[in-house]
Amino acid sequence: MSLRHIVILSFLLFAVAACLPPVGVEQPPAAGTRDELVLATTTSTYDSGLLDYILPDFERKTGIRVRVIAVGTGQALALGKAGDADVLLVHAREREEQFVAEGYAPSRHDVMYNDFVIVGPAEDPAGIRGMTSAAEAFKRIAQAQALFVSRGDDSGTYIKEQKIWQEAGITPQGDWYESAGQGMGAVLNMANEQQAYTLSDRSTFLARQREGLDLEILVEGDPVLFNQYGVLPVTPDKEHDINYGAAIAFVNWITSPETQELIASYGIEQFGSQLFFPNARGNQAGD
Repeated sequence: MSLRHIVILSFLLFAVAACLPPVGVEQPPAAGTRDELVLATTTSTYDSGLLDYILPDFERKTGIRVRVIAVGTGQALALGKAGDADVLLVHAREREEQFVAEGYAPSRHDVMYNDFVIVGPAEDPAGIRGMTSAAEAFKRIAQAQALFVSRGDDSGTYIKEQKIWQEAGITPQGDWYESAGQGMGAVLNMANEQQAYTLSDRSTFLARQREGLDLEILVEGDPVLFNQYGVLPVTPDKEHDINYGAAIAFVNWITSPETQELIASYGIEQFGSQLFFPNARGNQAGD
């Protein structure tokens, strides 16, 4: 081989090596991944302050900005079906599994859980304080026709509320029952102003209580009040411009041990108690 060929070959090898990433450096998201991710999520993850606490870590690690749309679970799923969101973080498992079965998401992954609580005024006009059955507490509220503010927005909380009314054998209606069509924070404010009862996720209630909410937890601990959150990447198709690479990166990040620890730490310093309990099973998207 001539000296000229050796020089040219050496130059080409150097150029190729310069383009390769150094060993041990975290790689960017897959090719084609845009730098903005649309996350449709339940209002409880937003109103509780959790997203403000954990999302900067994702954005720092991936360089992907997250645009949050905080709505009820039903509306979040609808946004996913319409191709207006890339990934969903919601809390209505049966609806989530149906979403996957219909092909709108390739998979669903557990992320974390907490619980719902029945809250109301300290005076407790319906006398439900300390009851262990959510359905029996709802029966007593209906019998007393004590004011109750419902989400009324097809959210995971509203779906849970309707399940409890069904278990109680009651179709709530009348002047005592107000359907707000609002998020959890707004409903808690309405219940506070009217000194009414409502069903809330514990995390949002504790966050708002710190801000001066004059309501108390009256019923808790019933297994029906368990509140599981799941994450679903939206299935890409030819009709919708889904940022699937970023969605998979988000799923793998939020179910990773590091982020699970971050979720577990939220609330301890801010409110004196843990608000969410991580339970991802370590199954990454694409496994």
